[in-house]
Amino acid sequence: MEEVVIVGAGIAGLATAVALKKVGVRALVLERSEELRTTGAALILFANAWVALDALGVSDKLAALYTPMEKGYITDVKTKSIQEVHYPGNRNGAQPRAVHRKVLLEVLAEELPPNSIRFSSKITSIETQVEHGLSTCIVMLDDGTIIKSKVVIGCDGVHSIVARWLGLRSPVYSGRSTVRGLSVFPEGHGFDHGHPIQQFLDVGERAGFIALNDKELYWFFGATCPPKGVEKEADPEMIQREVMETLAKDFPPVYLDVVKHSDLSSLTWAPLMFRYPWDILFGNLFRSSITVAGDAMHPMTPDLGQGGCSALEDAVALGRHLGDSIAKHGKLVTGDIGFAIERYAKERRLRVATLITASYLSGWVQDGSSRFMRILRDVIFYRLLFGRVVKGIAEYDCGKLPSVSSLP
Repeated sequence: MEEVVIVGAGIAGLATAVALKKVGVRALVLERSEELRTTGAALILFANAWVALDALGVSDKLAALYTPMEKGYITDVKTKSIQEVHYPGNRNGAQPRAVHRKVLLEVLAEELPPNSIRFSSKITSIETQVEHGLSTCIVMLDDGTIIKSKVVIGCDGVHSIVARWLGLRSPVYSGRSTVRGLSVFPEGHGFDHGHPIQQFLDVGERAGFIALNDKELYWFFGATCPPKGVEKEADPEMIQREVMETLAKDFPPVYLDVVKHSDLSSLTWAPLMFRYPWDILFGNLFRSSITVAGDAMHPMTPDLGQGGCSALEDAVALGRHLGDSIAKHGKLVTGDIGFAIERYAKERRLRVATLITASYLSGWVQDGSSRFMRILRDVIFYRLLFGRVVKGIAEYDCGKLPSVSSLP
C-alpha cells in the first residue's frame, strides 16, 4: 500500500514526486525504463519554469550551471536576412536558460528519498475499488506485482496509459517531425557562453542550435515531413546523414558543422504530437483520485518551448493542492483527495489549453509555406508578436508549496 503512485520518471513525474515530498508525502515512482530517460537531449526552461523550480527548491543548483539566454537570431536560408528576437525574463528576474535534460532529471531525482524510483516497472492496467466506503487505486505491473495506492498520477508521456484509462482522446499528429541532438566539440565550439540561440528558416523547415556550455551545443531540425526512410528507432548515423545531405543541405555551413559534431547516442527523431485543446477543456483530466500531468495531460508542439516548463508548473500546482489538503487534515485523507485533485485539474485546464493553442499557431505561422505566410511571419509575428507572446507566457506564476512538514 502506497500513499501516492506516480507513473513515469520524466520531468513531470520526478518534479511531482519532489513537490509531494515538500508537503510531507512519499511517492513511489514507477518507470518502465531501466534508468532515467534522456530523450530530447536538452530543453529551454523559460522564466515560468524557474518559478516552479524555485518552489521545488532546486533552481539555484541548475541556474549555477547554465548561462541565461537573452536573445536570438533568426536567419532566412533563402534571402539570408537576419532578425533579432529577445527572450524576456519575468518581473522577478528569472531568465530563460537551456539545460541538459539529463541534468534536470538527475537534480530532481537527487531530492527524493532512497528507493523512491522503481525502474523496469511497466504498468498493464489500473482500476479502482471501494474498501470500507473509501476508494482505492490498484495498479498492476507486467511482472504480476499489484500496488494499492490512495492516489495515482499519470506522468507517462504522450501515449499515456493513465490518460487512456481516464477516457482522454489520443493525441494527434501535427504534420511535423523533429530531430534533436547534442553536439560535442572537445576543443571548444568557439561560441560565447551566453551566445544567442541561432535559428534558420526555410519553407516547411526550421532548425537551430544553442550553447549549453563551452564544449556542447544543443541542436534541432524540424520539418513538415519526417526524414526519408527514417523510422522512430532508426540508426542515428542515418538520421545525421539525412539531415546533413538532404534536409538541411542548403543551410549555412555553421549549422551543418554543428550537426556533423553530433554525439550520435543523443540523436532522436520523433513526430510532433499534440492534444486538441478542447479535449483538455472538456475531457476527463481526473477520475476519483487518479489524474495526469505533463505530456500525459497536455502534449504540445515545441514551438514556444513550453512542454517541460508546463510539466514543472503541473507538479507545483498538484503539490500545492494536495499540500493544502494535508495542512487542513494533518495527513492525506482519502475522502478529501478527490476534491484536491479536482481543484488541480480546474486550475490547469485553461492554462495548458492556451499553451497548446499558442504553440500550434506559432509553429503554423513560422512554417512559411507561402509568400503570405512568410510576410506574416517576418513582418508581424517576429517583429510585433513574438516577444509579447513569450513574455506573457513567462510571467505565469504557478505559486508556492504550502508550509507542511516535509520528508527528510
